[in-house]
Amino acid sequence: MRMHPDPGSPWRIRGFRTLFTASALSHLGTNVGYVAIPLLAVTVLDATPGQAGALAALSTAAFLLIGLPAGAWVDRLPGRRILVAADAARAALLVSVPVAWYLDALSLPQLYVVVLLNGCATVFFDVASQSILPELVGRERLIPANTAVVSLMAGANIAGRGAGGLLVQLLAAPLAILGAAVVYLASAIGLVGVRSSGVRTPVPAGRRLRDDIAEGLRHVFGSRELRALALTATLSNLGAQMINSMLPVLFTQDLGLSAGLLGLYWAVGGVGLLIGATCARRLGARFGHGRALGLVGLWFAPAGLAVALIGNGPWLWVATAGWLAATAKTGVDNVLGVSLRQRLTPDALLGRMNATFRFLLTGALAVGSALGGLIGELAGVRVAVWVGAVFLTGAFLPVLCSPLRTMREPQRTDPDPVEAPVRP
Repeated sequence: MRMHPDPGSPWRIRGFRTLFTASALSHLGTNVGYVAIPLLAVTVLDATPGQAGALAALSTAAFLLIGLPAGAWVDRLPGRRILVAADAARAALLVSVPVAWYLDALSLPQLYVVVLLNGCATVFFDVASQSILPELVGRERLIPANTAVVSLMAGANIAGRGAGGLLVQLLAAPLAILGAAVVYLASAIGLVGVRSSGVRTPVPAGRRLRDDIAEGLRHVFGSRELRALALTATLSNLGAQMINSMLPVLFTQDLGLSAGLLGLYWAVGGVGLLIGATCARRLGARFGHGRALGLVGLWFAPAGLAVALIGNGPWLWVATAGWLAATAKTGVDNVLGVSLRQRLTPDALLGRMNATFRFLLTGALAVGSALGGLIGELAGVRVAVWVGAVFLTGAFLPVLCSPLRTMREPQRTDPDPVEAPVRP
């Protein structure tokens, strides 16, 4: 007997399949660059802990600089065009790095500029991709759609970060970065085929951008549920990034471990994300979506401290197990938390809501990178890792102490958009 897809499955929607495929390439390029660029700075340009932290901070600082206006622009502009332009820009920026290396002109200031501008393109890509998803699949399919997206991110972490570390070790960091640029370009070409069926609300005449931004901020901070989701995710990102920004230095200089092993360690995080995303739907159905977020955070809280025990020998295995558990919790958060906030937000505010979250979450990455680099420079890399682990461990508390702890699934804020016919 021939099996047919679930009628409620987002995979029946052509636009979602196209977006998913192109996003897979984009995430792969991002994760190769995530490993290759800091390793290039440390191994080729002899970057110090402070410089490595600054490089990581600049890669996410764009969310602090343009994150909130980007949400207002996304609510006004076609999402597909934003996605294509963002990936094309990231491809062009990354190509400049191997070219400069080949010409023996590569420098840390160039890497600073590249990661900052690359981050600006990523702002628009991330906000637009999360905002276009409800338009493509309808709100009733958000949990399975976000499960697929988070699983994709996990797979990209496994393949991209593992491949990034191995490419740096076997070839060279500039060549790995060139590969990431090619993948971004392929993603941009694929995204041309995305067609959204959602109808955007026209912007009233004379409406100022700052008024749109303020409306998005009021929507997020005026809701106890959205406020708790934002605070928990912000603390989690802050702690994780303080740790991750120091790992290239800790692995290659303090512990004498290889770049390939660092890539594999980060790839374990992708496995954790995949496990968490796979379990999220069942956990939400059993405990309630909000309560599951708090309980999973409570169960896996010790894992954050285990990450800080990283060292040679058996301690590397202990830290790896902790990293696996911590990222599994993140996988659950990414499916249930993102779905909750999408369902709590009207279509007309999706871009600004997502931009506000990305401003806070990715802003926390920038602050975490800078803070990790500062503490690493002044007190040592180990101290920076431990401080990050404390933030990571306690990040679940805002959700556990909020009305979300009794929430099963929120009601839709507005009706599903009209969907385009699905081809058999």
